[in-house]
Amino acid sequence: MPASDARLGSPRRLAILAEGAFGEVASKTAIGVVRYGRDPVVAVIDSTRAGRNVSEWLGDRFDIPVVGSVHEALAHRPTAILIGIAPPGGRLPSSWRRTVLEATGAGLDVLSGLHAFLGEDPEFAAAARAKGTAIVDYRRPPERMEVATGRDHAPGRHVVLTVGTDCAIGKMTVTLELRRSAVEAGLSAAFVPTGQTGMMIEGWGAAVDRVVADFVQGTVEWLVEQAEEQAEWIFVEGQGSLDHPAYSSVTLGLIHGARPQQMILVHEPGREFHHGWEGRSRLKPLPEHIRAHEQVAALVAPAVVAGVALNTSQLPEGEARAMLARVEAETGLVTDDPVRYGGERLLDALRADGG
Repeated sequence: MPASDARLGSPRRLAILAEGAFGEVASKTAIGVVRYGRDPVVAVIDSTRAGRNVSEWLGDRFDIPVVGSVHEALAHRPTAILIGIAPPGGRLPSSWRRTVLEATGAGLDVLSGLHAFLGEDPEFAAAARAKGTAIVDYRRPPERMEVATGRDHAPGRHVVLTVGTDCAIGKMTVTLELRRSAVEAGLSAAFVPTGQTGMMIEGWGAAVDRVVADFVQGTVEWLVEQAEEQAEWIFVEGQGSLDHPAYSSVTLGLIHGARPQQMILVHEPGREFHHGWEGRSRLKPLPEHIRAHEQVAALVAPAVVAGVALNTSQLPEGEARAMLARVEAETGLVTDDPVRYGGERLLDALRADGG
């Protein structure tokens, strides 16, 4: 199986550390795990929002207290602390060291998706050994290091990759919603996690942005092969964006490694510049993105952009509906917000086009 945290026994009860950031783009890991994770989240730690409730951001289904410290979180009986932000460069903020040590000292496992492996930090490792707790570094790459072979997909398999106009825009969320819609429609469907948050949710996968460049396509090919043994519809989580000055390489590796028959383009209306490159790298028009993705995919295997998924979370209802109609007219493709309105229309477009 692909890299996993090998979780055994009862589900972990999670306290998610999102200091100073819960509800913002930087806390996408925290929000993803709260919304889709299989382990119960019992508290979010963010002293700047202490006393509030996660339901304020994510809706009434998520009645989870926001607390100000590990000490306060312990009242909710967590068994693990999960690092819920993805800071640039993937390093643990120095101000969080004491928090992680306090959690370890209280007997909690530590779950991290940072580029810096906490299990290799001598102080953290010693503290975990003393308490007999685990440190799980989700971004640790798999030991398997092989280049892509160009394998054909298994008969009857439909591989769909989410791509985006930017990073941190909702590709994982769209992929999970499409998988959900497929399962509800009675289809055999699997989600392929290619980033740390997806791995935390599903318990398997590989963070492809930590894989040596020569092996990215091979790793993605291998992950898709595992999923094809489980299901007929394979929804592959996208990463980065094809024209992002910092993160384009991982997108290219996913397109050529997954060899999807179809792609869903994810976009957030109102976002003008690439994340982290504000004022320097402007997003291109959607039709240009669609052409570019199809042309780049065709260098290895033909694929079509079958629909557009919009993240309309920042728009009121009337504006969201109008924006969906506008983009659908602009692109000629089925356009919807699967979080807000469900993924059925996008799934229907995929099935009509390729299955």
